[in-house]
Amino acid sequence: MTFAYDKLIKFRRELEQVYSRRDTILYALGVGAGIGAQESDSLHFVYEDKLQALPTMSTVLAAPGFWQREDQFRIDWKKILHGEQSVQMHKPLPIEGSVAATLAVDAIYDKGEGKGALLYTTRTLYDRQSGDLLATIRQGSFMRGNGGQGGVADGAPKPHAIPGERAPDHVVTLETRPEQALIYRLSGDYNPLHADPAVARAAGFSRPILHGLSTYGIVCRAVLQALCGNESRRLKRLDVRFASPLYPGETVTTDIWLEGDGKAGFRSHVADRDVVVINNGYAEYE
Repeated sequence: MTFAYDKLIKFRRELEQVYSRRDTILYALGVGAGIGAQESDSLHFVYEDKLQALPTMSTVLAAPGFWQREDQFRIDWKKILHGEQSVQMHKPLPIEGSVAATLAVDAIYDKGEGKGALLYTTRTLYDRQSGDLLATIRQGSFMRGNGGQGGVADGAPKPHAIPGERAPDHVVTLETRPEQALIYRLSGDYNPLHADPAVARAAGFSRPILHGLSTYGIVCRAVLQALCGNESRRLKRLDVRFASPLYPGETVTTDIWLEGDGKAGFRSHVADRDVVVINNGYAEYE
């Protein structure tokens, strides 16, 4: 299926949002931060006293929704996969306020007819009151149903290599709740794949899966716990590749390898199914 390359490569959209402390707490609950919070040092993610915003909440602020579904781009949206996600934090997120964002397409790598295409976007998030740049949010999507436009095929970003030949320096295991996807969707992603069993079965899953960006938030919590003393301001960057979906109620184990100079690699898996859900992870912290 051909897609509208000229429209996609020039795509740019301005967005904005006003959010409250309630939204900040709701996001944290949607990535499981409330589980065991009252018995740990992570209560400040879900309780208004000394509240902190998780860095990955930047992915849902002034977000564009499923814009790839718009007819003008001629994307086979039913076959698009969220493949990569990156957040680079420039300043800690305010726990409430007004933000603006600019979303643009960076690159399209066409693998050829029947082979799909890779779509990379960047969204810059600003505090509307101060004008400060808060976060740079990059996303990579695999358009499985498109390709063959004749564009550039090579040059896509390479995944971060995990030093898996040695034992990890940190291992963090976090639970999820059976209803977690139903909570997370209230932060803005209402795709029925994550709520309706019939839709999930039609897509080839035994039951609704957890949002990829909720899994991303879970991994963020693991990195914050292991490397940042659960202080959001210390996490500067978090990159992942999505490997397999996570089901609500499963337990996620994140293996973290220190790489020196405030850098680390990581991988997350579900032991009960022996499946990797997040791969080629990379974090920068202070």
